[in-house]
Amino acid sequence: DPAREVALLEHAAVDIVFAPRVAALYPPEDTTRVTVEGLTRQLEGASRPGHLDGLTTVMLKLVHLVGPARLYMGQRHAQQVVIVRRMLRDLFLNVELVVCPTVRDDDGLALSSANALLGIEERHAATCLYNALNAARTAYDAGERSAEVLRWRMSDVLAAEPRARVDYVSVADAETLAELQRVSGPAVALVAAWIGRARLTDNMPLAGDVA
Repeated sequence: DPAREVALLEHAAVDIVFAPRVAALYPPEDTTRVTVEGLTRQLEGASRPGHLDGLTTVMLKLVHLVGPARLYMGQRHAQQVVIVRRMLRDLFLNVELVVCPTVRDDDGLALSSANALLGIEERHAATCLYNALNAARTAYDAGERSAEVLRWRMSDVLAAEPRARVDYVSVADAETLAELQRVSGPAVALVAAWIGRARLTDNMPLAGDVA
């Protein structure tokens, strides 16, 4: 919704909006794609083939076109943060990545444009993602280090919500996103599920600074 986004940016006293047309960023002869090997094929990459390659490609284009000193991303898209950080490092791009905390509603649901697709009952059901992550975090804080047990805790919470169709439940290394057997360093819990027409994702750090 470009009009709404521009209005929000005006309210935030933004001076300039760079909004090129799709055809300008993706001309007909465009065939180059950027792949961060090992990171763009799992989790979201497995569920939405090509999506993360598209992310890295357009992100690289925007960095080259705009030449920013800083790039701001939300922790809610944890996999995207990991991938873009690796791309910036591997390609020697002189851009500082600033990771912003996930913004949540009062009941814990992460704010997302996808939430607009939720009906009243679905909106209530959608809190199961946050509750599942909280269950894993609570178990971790109580001393649980088995990643399999932490995944079970999340899966149990999601299974209790009949409106949720689970895509994936993950406890992964915060840097490589490799699935863990045991949490012994920086790690993140990630979930994705369909609630009605909305596909929702969320995550929560379990250990270490993953931002």
